[in-house]
Amino acid sequence: MIADRIRSMSGFHWLALFCGILAAWTILFLMAIPAEMRELNAIYGADFWVSLCTITPDASGFARVLLMWVVMSAAMMAPTALPAFATYDDLARQAPGAKFSALVSGYLAVWIGFSILAAALQMVLFQVGLLGALGDSRSGFFSAFLLVVAGLYQFSPMKEACLSKCRMPMTFFMQHWDEGPWRNGLRLGLTCLGCCWALMLLAFVGGVMNIAFMGLATLIMIFEKLPDIGRWVTKPLGLVLLCSAAFMAAYAL
Repeated sequence: MIADRIRSMSGFHWLALFCGILAAWTILFLMAIPAEMRELNAIYGADFWVSLCTITPDASGFARVLLMWVVMSAAMMAPTALPAFATYDDLARQAPGAKFSALVSGYLAVWIGFSILAAALQMVLFQVGLLGALGDSRSGFFSAFLLVVAGLYQFSPMKEACLSKCRMPMTFFMQHWDEGPWRNGLRLGLTCLGCCWALMLLAFVGGVMNIAFMGLATLIMIFEKLPDIGRWVTKPLGLVLLCSAAFMAAYAL
């Protein structure tokens, strides 16, 4: 069944989506290159990449941080929604007028909205000294606080409700099919936001431009949304996060 589903992802819209995901991860990789390598102007155009990755307390600084969050959200969240996208694609074959691009656009619109809020939060935290110029936490207690919030949220009814919808995309789309692809995309994006916002904010702990953290978080969020595996991930992950918070707080004393 998995092999059949993979073979069915061969249309132009799938190629465009996969190319977009690959491009986003490529940009993130370039942005995450160590500072000494960014200075190799002949290879990477270091002035652009360094300025893109560094916060300055002005409008242009916010624009750079916002672009970073938009790319990061697209790279991390689009792969987690592939089962839902594939389900919609299967249904759309029997319903002319159901536009795959509109669904994806609605989904990404939600995460662009999240990126605006996350970028604004990062600017505020930077100005009060809780984050460094590259978006990494400068306070052990602040890191512990974020880990506690994320850990407790893993046990919340809201998290479970959102995950249940992500794990059953067929039921989700059948309930809201008449609303059209754009609104279905918005609903799907909001549902995924309900699943993942707390884990995404842990970027302030792992480092906003830490490619290893982003890769690990993406895999965790993908596994959480799988119906057979997810229930074995969510609550154990919550315990790990809470234990990490306790360790972080003790280390900060």
